Amino acid sequence: MGNGGVGNTGFALPRGATGFFVAKDGPLPETDLRAFRAALHAAARAAEGRLGEIEVQEYPRTFHTASVVHRTGETVVLCHAHHPWIAFARERRNWYAEELFLDPPSWASVFEAAGFVVLSGERLATPLSGVDTSAFTRVEWRQVRTYGVTTLGGVLFNAWA
Repeated sequence: MGNGGVGNTGFALPRGATGFFVAKDGPLPETDLRAFRAALHAAARAAEGRLGEIEVQEYPRTFHTASVVHRTGETVVLCHAHHPWIAFARERRNWYAEELFLDPPSWASVFEAAGFVVLSGERLATPLSGVDTSAFTRVEWRQVRTYGVTTLGGVLFNAWA
């Protein structure tokens, strides 16, 4: 699993991607929750809908969850707690597998305009062998193997419990 190369997506997972950290390295970065909330409001306007419930990340989950309710239904918006990554999903869960991710809706560009990186369903389904995981620690690899996580999305949007 742990290839040190860049792989086929050019996506490198930095320290904190899994939500685990080593105390001696200091705390992980935090995604700006105010910026996420502001982008959610802009997304709801762009979707001609309204903002649904926002759930702030709590241990052991690695992400914040929100939704945008629009005329065709509800789209779940995930925001990684430590890096400015946004994903879209069919339903609210504590962990995600590739079949639950959606491609970004037309209004996802508001997140990019706010400085977030919007991840496609295809990118989130990328096998870990196609991602640069060289920054992972032994502890992170142990969790990945224990929980049978095999994709980028599974690593980024998870609750390790």
